[in-house]
Amino acid sequence: MTATAPASRAAEILSRPVTLNGLTVPNRIAMAPMTREFSPGGVPGEDVVGYYARRAAAGVGLIVTEGTYVGHGSAGQSDSIPRFHGEEQLAGWAKVADAVHAAGGTIMPQLWHIGMVRRAGQPPFADAPAVGPSGLHKEGGDVTGKAMTQTDLDDVIGAFAAAAADAERIGFDGVELHGAHGYLIDQFLWSGTNRRTDAYGGDPVARTKFAAEIVAAVRAAVSPAFPVVFRYSQWKQQNYEARIAESPEELEAILAPLSEAGVDAFHASTRRYWQPEFDGSDLNLAGWTKKLTGKPAITVGSVGLDGEFLKAFVGEGSGVKGIDDLLDRLERDEFDLVAIGRALLQDPEWAAKVLAGRFDELAAYDAGSLATLS
Repeated sequence: MTATAPASRAAEILSRPVTLNGLTVPNRIAMAPMTREFSPGGVPGEDVVGYYARRAAAGVGLIVTEGTYVGHGSAGQSDSIPRFHGEEQLAGWAKVADAVHAAGGTIMPQLWHIGMVRRAGQPPFADAPAVGPSGLHKEGGDVTGKAMTQTDLDDVIGAFAAAAADAERIGFDGVELHGAHGYLIDQFLWSGTNRRTDAYGGDPVARTKFAAEIVAAVRAAVSPAFPVVFRYSQWKQQNYEARIAESPEELEAILAPLSEAGVDAFHASTRRYWQPEFDGSDLNLAGWTKKLTGKPAITVGSVGLDGEFLKAFVGEGSGVKGIDDLLDRLERDEFDLVAIGRALLQDPEWAAKVLAGRFDELAAYDAGSLATLS
């Protein structure tokens, strides 16, 4: 597949606005959340402001920020990753939101708690323990952290709700909850790390209880029209082949409580968006999500590139891949938005070039882009 989509077709399909609860996103192009670690003390500075504003100015309709730590001591393990709590940190984020709006875009912070991925003794709060549903980092591993008590669960739920309320207060257009990739919320969803025997463990519906309570608390903390997006995945950083659902029926059992709790849209994270999720259907994970819930869905996974994103972290680049199949899927409403990751990291003008049909100007991905905030 080559980058052969006519300019008129790409513009026609990608330029359609889409509604997420009370928010109208001007087009179908989103920026995927990508951890950058350019925020000393957890404070996004002017370089971060410019980084996001450049992408909005070039036509990205919805920006989902890099993961930001909620206000719980065990939420993260880097003092260079931004936090979404604290006066100075939130003031920095308000500048980001203002700049994106001035450039014509919309923006949501991704709210994040890493759970058992945390290594002991790491900043920003070195004394905080790693916490999770059962103290397990991965399936079959040793207990290396703290199994969360009800007080711990309530504290984390409150931290997500407070961050969402702050996001609305300082001018963001919605929030995304990070429930993917083997981090805290996902550790509850995944049977490999959730061995609880109380109401938060057991079958897929029980394992969804913690995530649904976070969603409900966030929903209650913001206005009714404020969009709440939930990002989830089958794969985990601890196990790329892991799955939380083996069938559409199991997936529906997980997504239904989240939808009922107040999720307005789902961001279905895959490593390659073109791969079918279940046997017997060409639908990808986002496509199944939309079909099962009726809610808008965001797809993601190596869009515009021919290499898988995990290889970027060992220094491998990727060539340019066409978007004809992507446009076909959008045209038949398999999903509603397309999140672009590495291609936008490489080139802030990616959206403008695609919308104008300037496919010959698209650059291959160089893993060196991870080291910059261009």
